[in-house]
Amino acid sequence: MHAPVITTVGVPKEIKTLEYRVAMTPDGVRELERHGVSVFVETGAGEGASITDDDYRAAGADIVPTPADAWSQQMVVKVKEPKEEEFGFLRPDLTLFTYLHLAAYPAVARALLDAGTTGIAYETVQLETGALPLLAPMSEVAGRLAPQMGAHYLERHNGGRGVLMGGAPGVRPAKVVVLGAGNVGWNAAWIAAGMEAEVVLIDKNLDRLRWVDQIHRGRIMTLASNRGAIERSVLEADLVIGAVLVAGGRAPVVVDEAMVRSMKPRAVIVDVAVDQGGCIETIRETSHDEPVYELHGVLHYAVGNMPGAVPHTSTYALTNATLPFILDVAIEGAAGAARNDPALAFGVNTVAGRVTNGPVAEFLGVEALDPVVAFS
Repeated sequence: MHAPVITTVGVPKEIKTLEYRVAMTPDGVRELERHGVSVFVETGAGEGASITDDDYRAAGADIVPTPADAWSQQMVVKVKEPKEEEFGFLRPDLTLFTYLHLAAYPAVARALLDAGTTGIAYETVQLETGALPLLAPMSEVAGRLAPQMGAHYLERHNGGRGVLMGGAPGVRPAKVVVLGAGNVGWNAAWIAAGMEAEVVLIDKNLDRLRWVDQIHRGRIMTLASNRGAIERSVLEADLVIGAVLVAGGRAPVVVDEAMVRSMKPRAVIVDVAVDQGGCIETIRETSHDEPVYELHGVLHYAVGNMPGAVPHTSTYALTNATLPFILDVAIEGAAGAARNDPALAFGVNTVAGRVTNGPVAEFLGVEALDPVVAFS
C-alpha cells in the first residue's frame, strides 16, 4: 500500500442555513484511516444526520473542537460551498473537495482564486459518457424530494391550489410538468407518477425520452422540448419542477416570466436547478427556514440545498459516491489524481489562482487553464 500524499483530512460542520448533511460517514472515516489518512471531524458535525461523535470515534476519527481545527488539515471535504465566514480558512496549500457551483456563486470563486486554494467540485467530476457521478446521488435525492415538496405546497393551507397529487376516484389528479429528463427530472417524474399524478416530462434529448418511455411504458408522458410545448404545458400545470442542468455552468432559463404569469392561481414551482442559477426566470434562492415565496400568484420553492431536508439519507448516498475519489486525491494528491483520472480532472475548478474548468471559466469571463498544466 502506497503512503498517501495527503495524510490529514478535515470534516467541518456545515454552516449553511439548516444544512444538516455532513461530508463523510463513519465508514468513510474507517476506509481513509485504513489507507493511512487521519480524519479530523469537527464536534457535532454529524448530529444533524443522526451520526454522533462517538460513531466517528469508533471508526478512528479524531474529534476536534473548532472549525479552525477541521479546516487546518491538508484536505477539507464538505457538502456545500464555503460561506463568507469560512473564506478566511482558505489558503494556498489547501485542497477543498465539495459542491462549489462557482457559476452560481462567483464570490466563492473569487475567494478560492484570491487564496490560491485547489478547489475540486463534486458537480463537475465527469465521466467519458458525460455522466456526473458525484452529482447523481444528490440529484436522485432532490428529484425524489421535489414532488413531495410540491405536493405539500399544493395543499391549500400551505398556500397552494388545494389539489391532491393523485386526485380521487372520479376526480382528475394534479398535472405535474417536469423540465429536464436527467437524473433529477427522471426521478421527479417517477415519484410523481408513483403518487398517481398526471406527469409530463420534457427534454430536448429524444433518446433519453425514448428510454423513459420504455421504462415507464407510457405512464409518464414525454414531450420534445420547444417553446410551444413548454408554454402549453406550463399553462395547464398544477406543479412545475425545474430540472435543467449544464455541468459547471448556469442553468438555461426555459420558463420566462410571461409563462409564470400564465400559470393557474396558486400553482407551485419547484426549481431544483436553483443552485445553478435556476431554469425559471422568476426564481431566487430560498432556504429551508423560508422555503417559498409568491410571485404573480404562483408559489415558488427554491431551496438551494434540497437534499439537506433528508440529511441522513443524503449523507450516506453522497459518501458512497465521493469516497473513491476522495481516497484517490489523498493517495495521489490532487495533481496526481487529475493526471491519472480525466473524470477527476474535470472536477478541478481552481488551482493556484487560476480557473481550470472550461464552463466555469466561460461563465466567470476568464480564461481556463488545463488543470494538469496548472499543477505543474
